[in-house]
Formats: sequence, C-alpha cells, structure tokens
Amino acid sequence: MAAANRSGFPRQAQEHPGLEREMRPEPDYGYETYRGHGRLRDKVALVTGGDSGIGRAVCLAFAREGADVAFTYLESEEPDARETARVVREADRRVLSLPADLHTEATCRQVVESVVREFGRVDVVVNNAAYQMSFDGIESIPADQLEHTFRVNILAMFWICQAALPHMPAGGSIVNVTSIQAYEPTPELLPYATTKGAIVTFTKGLAQELASRGIRVNAIAPGPIWTPITPASRAPEKSETFGTNTPLGRPGQPVEVAPAFVLLASDDGSYISGEILGVTGGRPLP
Repeated sequence: MAAANRSGFPRQAQEHPGLEREMRPEPDYGYETYRGHGRLRDKVALVTGGDSGIGRAVCLAFAREGADVAFTYLESEEPDARETARVVREADRRVLSLPADLHTEATCRQVVESVVREFGRVDVVVNNAAYQMSFDGIESIPADQLEHTFRVNILAMFWICQAALPHMPAGGSIVNVTSIQAYEPTPELLPYATTKGAIVTFTKGLAQELASRGIRVNAIAPGPIWTPITPASRAPEKSETFGTNTPLGRPGQPVEVAPAFVLLASDDGSYISGEILGVTGGRPLP
C-alpha cells in the first residue's frame, strides 16, 4: 500500500494551460473568505492572466477592495474567465475581460488601449501571465517553446509597461510576479526559472526609473501555489507531493497570495518600491 502523500492531492494532469474547475481539489481563491476594506476604492487595475489561480484571487481581492478590474486570459481559458468576471461584478465593480495571448507587442498594446478606452486610465498593473513547461534537460527544449516562454514571461512585461505608463498617474503601482524559482531553480523548469530571474532584475531597475514619477514597482515571489499551471505543465505524480518541500509542509492557496498584491498596489505600501516580497511557505529568499 502506498504511503499517503503530505499534500493530500491526487495524481492529476491537464492539457496546457489547464482549467481551475477541473482541478482536485479546486484552488481556494478567497470567494468565501476575502473581505475588502476599501484600500483600492475607485482605482483601475489591469491583471494579466486573471482567469484562474493567483490572477483570479487578485482580481477578486482588488474588486472587493473597490477597484474596477480588467484582466487578460487565453481563449481556451474562457470557462475560468467567466467565473472571474462574475465575482468582480458580484462585488459591484466594473470588469473588462480581454482574450489575449501576450506573445506579441501589438497584442500587449491592444490590451492596454482597450483598458484605457473603457476606464480612461490605469492605476495598477499586475504582470501575472506566465507560461511554464517542464523538460527532461536543456538539450530537449524546442526553440519555439523557449522563445514563447521568454515572450510571455518577460517581453510582455516590457510591452505592457511601455503601453500603460503614459496612462498611469502619480501614485500608480506596478506589481510583477516572479517566483521562488528565480532563486532556487528546478532544472526541469529551466526556461521558466530563467525568465523569473529576469523579472527580479526588471523590477528593481524599473523601480529606480519610475520613482521620480511617483510610480512604485515591486514583485511577488510565490512559492508552490496550487494553480492550474502545476497539473498542466508537470508530470501527474508531481501533484502528490506538491509543496511538501516548504517549512510549512504544504502548498499555498491563491487566497494566501492575494493580500500581498493588495499591500503593494494600495497606499498601505506607499513607501515600498523595488522590493521582492516572498510568499513561499517559509522558504527564504536570498
């Protein structure tokens, strides 16, 4: 008889990019528990990759904190995107759902133009969308997947920020999503981990540039968080022990990451810029 796994999650796999509603258990994004306190009242937020996982938790939290929310998603993620849009509307905030694959500059600019056309400005940008896939070794990484990973994970951040900044007022905030992988890379996730390291540098450099404009730039570095990217990009058996290498001994849930985004997006974080905030279950960042 096999020993029980500490994560308590069954072995599972999905086709990329995966759907939250097909995960067992479904991730907890805070629907039953997150309570807002008006920290983002009447702000306009753009969240890339907002259909599921951390992105959905952020959209929910921002809406319940009083923000209008625009978010991007892949067309194949439409079922999850509908749920995100529903919970934002349920919080009595406006929502703009944007199907978009952010691998080109033109698409990134169109996304920002749509947000500005709908809401008039952008107060908060959350660069969350990412592509992850596992490989047997560096020699097995196809050139097209390597390029796609860099386009979605790092180039899109440049393009989204370039398009959004002319429409961001002083007091605005950019929150990027890096990862514990930037500091403790798993070899099978080498392309993904490499882009996450680049995001750390991007965040620290851009924060210095934009400080004089009153715009803060920070990043969140999640550890193992239970989202569709795991069953959609790694071997099925990885689900069984996912997150057990943390001091807390378990994976995190998206709802446990969202408050960090609220801190960095709101005036509660008004003197924080150029920082990488770890939400890692106790695994230290350097």
